Parts: sequence; structure tokens; C-alpha cells
Amino acid sequence: MRAMTRPLRAAVVLLLTLFPYAGSPAQARATRAPAISWRQCPENVQVQCGTLRVPADWADPYGPTVLLTVARRPATDPAQRIGALLVNPGGPGTSAVDFTLDAPTFFSENLRRHFDIVGLDPRGIGRSTPVLCSPDVIDARPNPLIESESAYLATIAYNRRLAADCAARTGPVFQHVDNLSVVRDLDALRAALGEEKISFYGASYGSLLGEQYAERYPRRLRALVLDGVMDHTADIGRFLTEETDAAQDSFREFVSWCARDTQCVLHGQDVPARWAELIARARAGTLEDPYDPPTKVDEADLIQSAFAAFYDPQWYSFAYYVRDAAGDRAVPALPKGAETTPPANDAVEHSFPAVICGDWQLPVTGYADLHRRLSTLAARAPQMVASPLALAVVVDCLGWPVPPPNPQGPLIPPPGLPPVLLVGSRHDPVTAYAWAQRVAQQFGPVGSLLTYEGWGHVVYKDSPCVSAAVDAYLIGLTRPQPGASCPAVAPQPFGVG
Repeated sequence: MRAMTRPLRAAVVLLLTLFPYAGSPAQARATRAPAISWRQCPENVQVQCGTLRVPADWADPYGPTVLLTVARRPATDPAQRIGALLVNPGGPGTSAVDFTLDAPTFFSENLRRHFDIVGLDPRGIGRSTPVLCSPDVIDARPNPLIESESAYLATIAYNRRLAADCAARTGPVFQHVDNLSVVRDLDALRAALGEEKISFYGASYGSLLGEQYAERYPRRLRALVLDGVMDHTADIGRFLTEETDAAQDSFREFVSWCARDTQCVLHGQDVPARWAELIARARAGTLEDPYDPPTKVDEADLIQSAFAAFYDPQWYSFAYYVRDAAGDRAVPALPKGAETTPPANDAVEHSFPAVICGDWQLPVTGYADLHRRLSTLAARAPQMVASPLALAVVVDCLGWPVPPPNPQGPLIPPPGLPPVLLVGSRHDPVTAYAWAQRVAQQFGPVGSLLTYEGWGHVVYKDSPCVSAAVDAYLIGLTRPQPGASCPAVAPQPFGVG
């Protein structure tokens, strides 16, 4: 019995630290020592930083622990403070601490007046015990556009080598960076903040965190906003097809803009034909990076350049890239000393495959199966070939040594869930608009979909109409009318020359 008292005492302390007091919020704050010791963030004295320790494996509370880092930007008007707005910018791999530090560049002044903005770097990411891997192994990643049986087998071998390397450098948390583990962390943070309920804004992959938190802790949510919505019910067929359709749609929108806007440097040209020439040269291994010659650009890199440009979207600068890559203008090389060489390091953060392969089960039965799927996608998307994101999710998990602890499943809204506001961009290249529609349907009567009739991925800061609707919901719990939409905002030129 004496041998049992220490683990029992430890369990009691852990439960009191991580889970909410059964009484009122005021009683909880008065009777429980705070689990987070706040200090001024070194990056910004107006923001508080702290740490929270949780189990690496929530199923093993006596095992190794994970140190999580959190940032809190207090409401600018304490008299009007509503509560805590927990935020996650997605990725996976993007820092919520950095998102909180930069909150004034994203969230409106009115929203910040009413809420503490709180960002928790998810386990395995940023400042929260990050997944670490060898840069040499990361750089050895094979081309994701697999074109042979030998390349398929080599990719499987590479993925297993990467997983082993990252696991050895990261430690116990490596096997537990799935979204459901982060959901448990998020509720531990809520308890440590002394909040009976939280509001949550999840962008992109952060929307999946919001969805799964809502499923597990519906009565601990005051309000939930999902901007750029992930659909965690998609199987491999829908995942690849709908993501690729979204990327191809964004390319068509770019072509249409270039045809009507004289500020496009490709205005009046056959843009699809120019792009086809670049694709052919990339496949042949003869396409040079126009800004870093003689570095070659392969097909996957070229497609990724388009995909990345469609996020905001950055149509103006992407048009310049296409022009310069085609060799229509001599581009001066970077001056000596201007190149940025990353410092030598034995390990760097690389969380994407560990997170993705923990949250998605997208099985491929062999090279023939993958080749058939990629051929189908290329026929549907002649310019984009395949969504780089969807391709990475499928290919990076080939042969992954551990089955996903958080595979897809139906979204069943539980009792007690408050109204949910979903924001879907009509021409989102990353999270297909069809996903926002489908997830809104899954939420049923509590789900409200606000459609942005424009372009880009995660649109709160890009549309005054969207930000006003989101603010009205978060502050006053006022939802848009059914079928509500916001007009498109034309992208502005920047980063061109």
C-alpha cells in the first residue's frame, strides 16, 4: 500500500492541475494554484508567455511529459473583456505563439478589445517540444511525383528512414503529435487559464482542431469559428480529387484575371501555353530557377510555386515569375553575399509528416494504384497535375511505420454544442470550398456557412465583410443569415518588380 501512495498522489495532483474545478469558475481560480507562470514575452512586452506540462501520451499520465509553450495577449479593454479566444493558424507546423504575437496584424482592434488572444504551440511544433529531424535526411526527400515502381519503393524506404531519424531525435512525443492529443492539451490549457468556456478561432489545419475539440468538449465552447475548413471525413479518393480540383480552379482564376487586368505582365498572352512550356522544361530537367541560376526547378517545385502563390493570392508576383522563368527578361543573379545560408545544425524542426500521418489514413495498395490515381488527377488538372498538399499527405505517409491514432471518421455534433461559424472561400486552393459545405452540413442546425465569393485561403483579414461577420459572431454570438456571402476583394499588387 505504501508503494501505491506516491503514484496515487501524483495522479491527484495531475488531475487537479489539468482539469477544471467542479465548482464555479471563481471558486476554481480561488482554490487551485495556477498551472502557468506568466512572464513578459521576450519578443513583445505586451504579450505574456508561459509553459504548461502535460503527458506525452494522455493514456499514460505517469509516463514522460511534454512542455508546451503558450502566449496570451490580454484584452485591450478589461471592462469589456468577454473571455479567452484561443487561436490556431494551422499548418500543420505553424506557431500559434507567433500568431498571438502578431495578432494586431490579423485580428481587428474591436475583437482584441473584448478577448484575450491565446495561442498554444501544438505539441511537436514551434516552442512546444518540436519534432526534430536531420536536415540531411529532410533534404533527401524523393520527388513526390512518383513515376516508377523503383521510385515508389524508394519513397517508402525514405519515409521509414525519416520517421526513425525524427523519433530518435525527438523522443516520446514523436508518436503522439496527432490532433486528438492536441485537443486534450487545449482543454488542459482552458483549465489552467481558469476559464469555464472558451471561444476558438481555427484557420486551415486549425479548423480540424476546432472540429475535434467541439466533438469531445462541446459544453466547454462558447463560440467556434472555422476559417478554411478541413473535412476529416474524406477518403483518399475524395481527398485527392477535391483538393486537386481546388488547385486547378485557382489556376483558372489566375488565367482569367490575367486576361482582364492589364497590370498582369502576361496580359494578352496564352498563359496556359506558356505554363505548358515551363512544365515540359521542368520535366526535361532544363528549367532554371530565374532568381537562383543555375539551380534547376523540377515539375513538383514548379507546381508548388503556383500553389503557394494562390494562397493570398499573389497573382501579380506569380505572373512575373512565369515571365522570368520563361526567359523573357534577363534576371540579375543575387549579388555575392546576398544568399542566405542556414546555419549548420544537427537537427531542425520538421513536424509535418508526423502530424499528418497521425491524422489521416489514405492507403495506397502499391505503385499501380498510385500511378492510376495520379494519372486521373493529371487529366482533371492539366496545369496543376495534382494538389501539392494532397500529394504530400498521401506520398509522405507511404510506409509510415505507425498506423494513425486519429484516422478520419464521421463528424457527429454532440449535445450541448453552441452555434458554429464556418468561413469558406469560393476559390480556396488549399481547403476546397466543397469541404466547408460538407462540414457545415455535418454540423447540422448549429452550423452556419459564410461564403466568401473571392480567392485565397483563410480570408478573415482579407475581407472586411468576413471580419465584420466573424467579429459580430464572436463578440455578440450573432450568426449570419442562412446562405450569407461576402463579395470578392480584388487582390492588390505587391512584391513585384
